[in-house]
Amino acid sequence: MENEDKKLYYSISEVAEIFNENQSTLRFWEKEFGFPKPKTNKKGTRFFTKEDIEDIRTIHHLLRGQKLTISGAKAKLKSHNKDDVKRNAEIVERLKKVKQELLDIQKEIKND
Repeated sequence: MENEDKKLYYSISEVAEIFNENQSTLRFWEKEFGFPKPKTNKKGTRFFTKEDIEDIRTIHHLLRGQKLTISGAKAKLKSHNKDDVKRNAEIVERLKKVKQELLDIQKEIKND
């Protein structure tokens, strides 16, 4: 997604690829959680914004990262500020990237 910062809208297939999820899973989450609400055209084709992708990242974090059930994720979103949950998901993503960078550095050091 970093390479396409200028892009305004993403197709459901692009978003599914970002999260390594099926398109049907994203549609299911949209129905279950009531968000994100991507723009659609007359044919029903979904167009996701960066904000929509951040909403999906939050859901993905709760369901895949924290391994909550749908009802558990809904309860967490209801009992906590959605922005706080989003912020936590962003922090976890950044920490994963830092961890991977450190592992890559460690691997390079061992190969030298």
